[in-house]
Amino acid sequence: MPAPLNSTVRMLMMTTMMVGALALTACSGTPAPDANYQEEPVEKLYNIAVDSLEQGKYEQASTQFDEVERQHPYSNWASKAQVMAAYSLYMANKYDEAIVSLDRFIQLHPSNKDADYAYYLKGLCYYEQISDVGRDQMMTELALKTLKELSTRFPDSQYARDAKIKIDLTYDHLAGKEMDIGRYYQAKGQYLSAINRFDAVVKQYQTTTHTPEALLRLVESYLALGLRGEAEKTAAVLGHNFPSSSWYVDAYALLEDPSVRAPKEEPWYKVW
Repeated sequence: MPAPLNSTVRMLMMTTMMVGALALTACSGTPAPDANYQEEPVEKLYNIAVDSLEQGKYEQASTQFDEVERQHPYSNWASKAQVMAAYSLYMANKYDEAIVSLDRFIQLHPSNKDADYAYYLKGLCYYEQISDVGRDQMMTELALKTLKELSTRFPDSQYARDAKIKIDLTYDHLAGKEMDIGRYYQAKGQYLSAINRFDAVVKQYQTTTHTPEALLRLVESYLALGLRGEAEKTAAVLGHNFPSSSWYVDAYALLEDPSVRAPKEEPWYKVW
């Protein structure tokens, strides 16, 4: 679902209010070779595009913002129009086109005051294309890369906080993908391959919600291979970090009496 207008977009749109009354009719002069072409004042072109955007005519608005830049490439309005054209494409769910437009803006205007928003909007374009963990996670990785770049380049940006939240969610999603593959290998009895996936979750995505389960699945896989010592060490880590987790209760049951669902006064992990 398209996101609501944010402060940057509102600011870009509101700049037209001060100059809207100054919009002029088409300038007279020597007719252009194309009889349908008329060069318009920049303020008028920009206002027309904003009107289309506010009416929900997103693709039309994008084309009209492009026209602002085409007719007045050296005006202050040109860079504003580039961002707004990309935003219009984003609102139309034309993510690939929006990304191309944003990349161009970032390349041409790396120090522009709206550069942080350009990174943020690009990150959203990737983020909103993230699929479930059963599918390829290229969009998740691209969203993560773009949002991390925003946080690194513009740590004080008004968009950095939301970027951080989305970064955490992308990590969780990538960890979920590793868990999905690991469970598949485990169900097939390919325990070494499963261990590699679960271990990646613990080491690379240790702050995600999937870590407790990954530790339990490691315990299960080590036991299936007869590696009780590794299973006990892993369960100790699980018990130390997630003592109240149901995943720890399950790990304890695997290593002790299966009928016992809670640690005794002196559980085995305390000796480690």
